[in-house]
Amino acid sequence: MENKMALSQGTESMMQLRIASAQFAAEGIKTFEFVHPEGKALPPFTPGSHIKVEVPNGLIRKYSLCNDPNDNSRYMITVKRDDSGQGGSKSIVDEAKEGDLIRVSEPDNAFPLVTNASSYLFIAGGIGITPILSMIRSFGELPPAPWKLLYLTQKPEATAFRDELGSPELKSNVVIHHDFGDPAKTFDLWPALERPKSGAHIYCCGPRGLMEAVRDMSGHWPHSNVHFESFNEGGGVRPDDKPFMVKLARQDKALEVPVGQSILNVVRAAGYDVRASCESGTCGTCRTKLLSGEADHRDMVLMPEEMENQIMVCVSRAKSAEIVIDL
Repeated sequence: MENKMALSQGTESMMQLRIASAQFAAEGIKTFEFVHPEGKALPPFTPGSHIKVEVPNGLIRKYSLCNDPNDNSRYMITVKRDDSGQGGSKSIVDEAKEGDLIRVSEPDNAFPLVTNASSYLFIAGGIGITPILSMIRSFGELPPAPWKLLYLTQKPEATAFRDELGSPELKSNVVIHHDFGDPAKTFDLWPALERPKSGAHIYCCGPRGLMEAVRDMSGHWPHSNVHFESFNEGGGVRPDDKPFMVKLARQDKALEVPVGQSILNVVRAAGYDVRASCESGTCGTCRTKLLSGEADHRDMVLMPEEMENQIMVCVSRAKSAEIVIDL
């Protein structure tokens, strides 16, 4: 999975790594392996982690790590070339090659794997398989609990890791479904979500529509047992988006949030520090008290009863002309 980031954000802590291999994993999808130029071990990571990568055109992108965290000699990411994007995925897929030196951050994790689950249900859509594959690979030969993967893609030739997930060791736990772009062939998730299992955890990563469907169908599950990962920074721009004002109550400061900018980025640009991790409305790190005004909630975290007085400033906007938050 990929996330857009400003060029200046977080570059000071990045390492220079070498691309050890760059190979196509499926149609329009490429896997990159990064290693230390001197063969040193890399900072450790946990299942579900991501790294920031400065791609050849200078943009910074977030990508999920897809390799086994038990191997600290390399970082592996898998990237889908997006013709409709802003150039990050196209740059790395088209321009980055084996032997290149590239700047990479230390791993961060906004999608951590719970280790004491009684069972796991993984739901991946398209390139959303990457963090989930790292989780599955971390299990090794003796998984800590039973697990099942529902992997939804458009067509076989665009399905990354199809051979590995169809191997004799894994195929009994994996369902791969192709809809070929036909809404009538959409996979029915309800049988897997209808009856919550005690201690079971759901991990979902993929397009927004898939995550919203899983959220809606898992409303009767314990909220803390359902986890989402998205790299759609700022929640994306919608046709009816409008500028609005955000007032920082503790600073007595009002800032305009234009279309295409998040509250988080505007507040940071004004010199105020706000804790955040995923920046896509899925981890809850940037939860902020909403003091007045009506929010346009776009996160995957808040429960309905929390929406009146809480807001995720990384993705949500305002329906009213002004909102006041506790910052």
